[in-house]
Amino acid sequence: MNIKDKIEEFKEDASKKHILTGMGVLIVLFAGAYALTNDENKAKTDTSDNWLQIQLQDVSSDETYTISELEKPVLVETFAVWCPTCTNQQQQLKEFHNQSNVTSVSLDVDPNEDEAKVQQHIDRYGFDWRYSIAPSSLTRQLINEYGSSIAQPPIAPMILICENGTRRLPNGVKPPSKLSEEVQKGC
Repeated sequence: MNIKDKIEEFKEDASKKHILTGMGVLIVLFAGAYALTNDENKAKTDTSDNWLQIQLQDVSSDETYTISELEKPVLVETFAVWCPTCTNQQQQLKEFHNQSNVTSVSLDVDPNEDEAKVQQHIDRYGFDWRYSIAPSSLTRQLINEYGSSIAQPPIAPMILICENGTRRLPNGVKPPSKLSEEVQKGC
């Protein structure tokens, strides 16, 4: 075998290795994409509303309640005290409450925040609806049902609860007119 033949053989082996490596990478990427899609579909089709049954405590009144027992419709917002987008959304909710009798619940999903921080937030801005610390089990169930972005306060996530089901509202701060429109659409 001469040098030219060895070089050609080496090139063929190198090409085969690159092709095999590339195929391996593609398989891993496709498997990852399938897993993510499958998780998103599972989150969209999982109809378990167990999170609606979890006992919560209103930070201001110490009243215990479950979201399922509240008068419908209910707007549930996940938030954190440190989040300016959340405060903006809550100011929009406050204005919305002036023209609507829709029940609202704000769930603090930041595990580093406590009742005292939430009460300071309520007092500072004059909010007057239910605020509760979301237990980690509730946050996990929300993530399972609606995807991980439901626990990302800066995107202003909200859920509408109706007599016949629940529906995640579009991300972003929603002015009173948009909240009214979404409530009228129902679930």
